[in-house]
Amino acid sequence: MPTLHGTYDLIMTNGLDKKIVTIYFDSPMSFEAKNIKPLNGITGLYFIFSSTIQVQYPFDKSKLLYIGMSERRTNSIGSRLIGHFEGKSRNVGLVNYRKVEPLWFTYINIEILRNIWDFRIEDLESYFILNFVEHYGVYPICNNKTGFEILNNTLTTDFKIDWSYFK
Repeated sequence: MPTLHGTYDLIMTNGLDKKIVTIYFDSPMSFEAKNIKPLNGITGLYFIFSSTIQVQYPFDKSKLLYIGMSERRTNSIGSRLIGHFEGKSRNVGLVNYRKVEPLWFTYINIEILRNIWDFRIEDLESYFILNFVEHYGVYPICNNKTGFEILNNTLTTDFKIDWSYFK
């Protein structure tokens, strides 16, 4: 499971306390059914990336192709990843990247963030996608959605995300 390193720097913004938590990702797993099935029932975020293909985004290169989420145990990270693996999610980009080379994934179990994240998993996904846009200039190449919902919430936690993991 990806590890969460909380430096828990406390800052004041507009009179509100805000924590800054650094996210480091754990070892990658090959995008294969045997690695996906144990994740049934787990909710949170998942990240699919290529082995060697560096996508040239406007601000920098990255192997990250997709940021996804599972908000319910019945539609867990395991079932979402199997849908991508088998092509049932109809994400043509992921299917075609997988034809060219092996893919990898990692994930964040929402349970490790419960004490510091007060919003929905959908909002956390939006936060990560918008943070990626801030660093790379555009959404991950296989993501088809925007992440503006998080902007409507007052955040008490900011994450410093180790995007270099996907270089």
